[in-house]
Amino acid sequence: MPGPPFEGFPLTLSVPSSLPASSHPLAAYGWDEDFAKSFAPHARQGLTPGRITRVDRGRCDLAVPDGPGVRTVSADAALVATGDPVNVMCTGDWAAVDLAEGYVHALLPRRTAFVRSTSSKRSEGQILAANVDHAVIAVSLAVELDLGRVERFLALAWESGAQPLVVLTKADLVPDPVTLAHLVADTETAAPGVQVLPVSAATGEGLDVLSAVLAGGTSVLLGQSGAGKSTLANELLGEEVQTVQAARDVDGKGRHTTTTRNLMLMPWGGVLIDTPGLRGVGLWDAESGVAQTFAEIDRLAADCRFHDCAHTSEPGCAVLAAIADGSLPERRLDSYRKLLRENQRLAARSDARLRAEMRRDWKQRQALGRHMLERKGRPTR
Repeated sequence: MPGPPFEGFPLTLSVPSSLPASSHPLAAYGWDEDFAKSFAPHARQGLTPGRITRVDRGRCDLAVPDGPGVRTVSADAALVATGDPVNVMCTGDWAAVDLAEGYVHALLPRRTAFVRSTSSKRSEGQILAANVDHAVIAVSLAVELDLGRVERFLALAWESGAQPLVVLTKADLVPDPVTLAHLVADTETAAPGVQVLPVSAATGEGLDVLSAVLAGGTSVLLGQSGAGKSTLANELLGEEVQTVQAARDVDGKGRHTTTTRNLMLMPWGGVLIDTPGLRGVGLWDAESGVAQTFAEIDRLAADCRFHDCAHTSEPGCAVLAAIADGSLPERRLDSYRKLLRENQRLAARSDARLRAEMRRDWKQRQALGRHMLERKGRPTR
């Protein structure tokens, strides 16, 4: 049943659908011609477009047109839901809203979606942000650089369809420029094709460059608790909108200062989605994202002698040759294998056919192992 009308907001006429997207009140929120075309069937039903700015406890806030301006309304987020945990309302979604009845009729098709796996044993996905142009991965320089975690975030970011950007926060805590340059170079090695930018909210270093990169689009801010995301969000938004708490001195980890995913306007254009700190970043159907993150390994693999080379001990393996001559860090190959195995395990848990294939392969390896032991005259069980 439709929910109650929006409370506290007088109803206004929606903006004519013929209005150019660039002149639309929601243009600052990312509204454009393509979204207008997707919305056209809903406009004919008298519905109003809105962008979801927050989802919390079964409710969502949306930015909707209000004459030439924009206002915020609230609706029941459970009104558009399916059995698919990924296909639910999320911050960044565009929706078709019935202002008179006060509920959301439908979500517009997403361009991009940042999804991670949950800790659930059912192998469910959790969508963190939708219709994002830039995925900003915040990494604190107050603690030891964890390149494996950076690669994990990058795999999900590439898979989402957004352009990743790695921001090394708290750069003022690394006063030696040579050391800072090495940290940037190490991160660039783990993030081929991705801009790596050291920034400091304390000194302002790098913030102007970051602001220019993010202007005009939708960006999502990702990272662990204590990575400085809330401080960075306040700098990008030009005001103190997020509470900031100090990280623990022992391990640099912070408390969750952001508890919901919020979409906010940036003063120079574009919008920012801030997210709570992520302690667990599980892959979710991210095979192509892993391949993009380790693009140099895929390029090398094309020159291997065998097309199904596992890059372990095969003759003519171009990947192992690159490790031997130092052009490919062994850590990269180890991380690549780890993420591929994780992604395959997740797929196997949700794909009965793949599970059967993996069990069959495992049985074949067991049979081969027993055969080799018998040839050596050793007893087998």
